[in-house]
Amino acid sequence: MDASCDPPRRITYAAYGEMVELAALGLVAAGIRPGETIGIFLPNCWEFGIAYHAATLAGAVPTTLNPTFRDREVHYQLEESEAVFLVTDGSLLSRIDLGGLPALRKVYTVRAAGPAGSQPFDSLFAPVEARLPSPELDSRLTLATLPFSSGTTGLPKGVMLSHYNLVVNVYQTLIPGECGAISDQDVMLCFLPLYHIYGLTVGLNLALIRGCTLVLMPRFDCERSLQMMSAEDVTVVLCVPPTLLAYSQAAEQGRFPREHRLRWVKSGGAPLAPELARRFTAATGIRIRQGYGMTEASPVTHMGFVTGLLYRPESVGVPVALTECRVVDEHGHEVQPGTTGELVMRGPQFMRGYWKAPGATDAVLRDGWYWSGDMVRVDEEGLYYVVDRRKEMIKYKGFSIAPAEVESVLLEHPAVSDCGVVSRTDLGGEEIPCAFVVLREGEASNQQTAAMLQAFVAERLTHYKMPREVYFLRTLPRTASGKILRRELRKLV
Repeated sequence: MDASCDPPRRITYAAYGEMVELAALGLVAAGIRPGETIGIFLPNCWEFGIAYHAATLAGAVPTTLNPTFRDREVHYQLEESEAVFLVTDGSLLSRIDLGGLPALRKVYTVRAAGPAGSQPFDSLFAPVEARLPSPELDSRLTLATLPFSSGTTGLPKGVMLSHYNLVVNVYQTLIPGECGAISDQDVMLCFLPLYHIYGLTVGLNLALIRGCTLVLMPRFDCERSLQMMSAEDVTVVLCVPPTLLAYSQAAEQGRFPREHRLRWVKSGGAPLAPELARRFTAATGIRIRQGYGMTEASPVTHMGFVTGLLYRPESVGVPVALTECRVVDEHGHEVQPGTTGELVMRGPQFMRGYWKAPGATDAVLRDGWYWSGDMVRVDEEGLYYVVDRRKEMIKYKGFSIAPAEVESVLLEHPAVSDCGVVSRTDLGGEEIPCAFVVLREGEASNQQTAAMLQAFVAERLTHYKMPREVYFLRTLPRTASGKILRRELRKLV
C-alpha cells in the first residue's frame, strides 16, 4: 500500500509484477542498454519500487538520489554515476537545472508533469515490441545498484553492489526460528527512505521476497504513522533512533495507540542509546531488535534478538550467516573479548568496491576484509556493541572519549530530548568534548541547565568525559538514516 496517494493506493503482487515487466520493456524500447545507469530521484511511493525493479529487470543499474537534494547534489550524483535516464517527479525538478549533463538522454516524471522534453512515467507501461536482455550468468559480478554513501566525510562515493550481494543479504536478515522473524502474514510500515540502503533492502526488497504487506509513507510523520499502525494492523516498523524517541514521547503523552498489533520494531542506521531502548519499551511494551550494517554491506552484518536470554536491545546482536568478524587494535592485532577495537569483516554481502575510486576501495577492502572504521566490543556471550566511529573518537590527554557514550548518559536526563557530542581544540591543543542538547518542552536553555547537565555526566562517567561546553539547539542535524552530522556541529563551536 502506498500512503502517499490520496486515497492510498493498494497494489497486489500480481499487479506489481506486471507493471515492473511492462516498465522494463518500455525502458528497453526507449534505448536503455545493459549496464547503463538510471537515476531515481523520488520520495517513497509505489512508482519508486516499479522504477527500481524495472531498471534492474532491463539490465540497467539504478542509482537512487535523496529527494531533498539541491541542484549541486543532483548534478554531482548524476554526473558521477554517468546516468543516462532519470525517473523523478515534476515538482522536484522545479528547483533543479538538468543542463550540463551530456550523458542524460531521457527524463520520466511521475504525478506532476516535468519540463519540456520530459515524458510521463506512465508512458513506459504502453505495449511495445521489445525483449528483455538475458541475465548474466554470474550474479556475483553483475552490478545491480549504485547507491551513494551518506557522505558524512568527504564527497559521497558510489557503492557497487551486485545482485548476489542484495539477495543474499535479505536472506541473511531473515533470521529463522525466532518469533521476531518476518512472515507473509506481517504488515510492515516503512517511512525510511527507499533511496537509502536500509529502506531499500530491509524494507522494499525484504518485504517483496517474503511476501508480506508493505505500507509506504513518503517520510516520517509521527501522528500519521501512529494512525497507520492502527488502521493497517501494522506488525513491524522499521525505525532509526530519532523515530524511537518521537514514539517514546508520544507514548508518555498518551498518544501511542492502545489497540495495535505491533510485535516489535527494527532499529538501525545509527547507534541506539541504551536508555532510549529502555524508555521506548517501558512506555509501549514493545521490544526492539537492533541491527547494524553499512551501505557497503548491502547493508546488514549484525542482528539482535527480540526473545530469549540474548535479548539485549542495546546490543547490535551477532553476525548474520556467513559473516566473519574480527576486532583489532590500531596495529591490526585481534583484541581480547570486552576490549574495544575496530570491527573488520568479510562475507557475501560486501560490495565489489567504490565506483571509479580504486584508492578509496583499497583503503577499506584489504585481502578480502572490510575495515569498517567502527569501534566495537564483544561480550562473553558473543554479542556486539558499537562504541563509536574510530574517526569520531575524542582524544583528551591521551584518553579516548566515545561521543556516543556521553550522549547515552545525557539522554538519561529527564530534561534532554536529543543530543550530540563533538570535540573542539582548546588553547592548549587538547580536544575537549562539547555537547549540543535539544531540551524537552518547557525546559530552560540557560547556564544553570548547562551546569546541571555537566554535573549529571560527571556523576556517571570519569571526569575527563564531562562536556566542557554545552550548547542548546532546537534540532540536531542528522542524515536520513539518523546519524548525527557531527561535521555540522563542529562548525558551531
